[in-house]
Amino acid sequence: MESTILEKSNVSTQSVMEDYFASGHDAKFLAEDAVFTDMGNGKETHGRQAVKEMLNYMYHIAFDAKAEVTNKMFAPNKATMEFNFRGKHIGEFAGLQPTNKEVNVPVCVVYDLENGLIKKARIYLLADSMMKQLPS
Repeated sequence: MESTILEKSNVSTQSVMEDYFASGHDAKFLAEDAVFTDMGNGKETHGRQAVKEMLNYMYHIAFDAKAEVTNKMFAPNKATMEFNFRGKHIGEFAGLQPTNKEVNVPVCVVYDLENGLIKKARIYLLADSMMKQLPS
């Protein structure tokens, strides 16, 4: 089983989030019962393993992509991160076969943390922008 961050009162939201992004979204930063919600369609992904698989699909299977952080704000147990989802479409996505086209899509995610782990994330991805960049 993957190691998780130990519950510590001195773990700051900023350090957790910056380490999470620097690690490429390592699941050890997620609560076991984390919930990520795509605010564009309401789809929820429940649990550390399911979130890990969803992020792996987006960043390594459907796309070869990275999150390039452009803005970040932190408060106790809350974080907002703006970034560009930038990469190449290499696998099936939304019914589209790989186009090998580059995408650059603005994303904003609002995070809730609990006990030093990410408990909830609300993802605001400009899906129409992504789809305009993908047609073959």
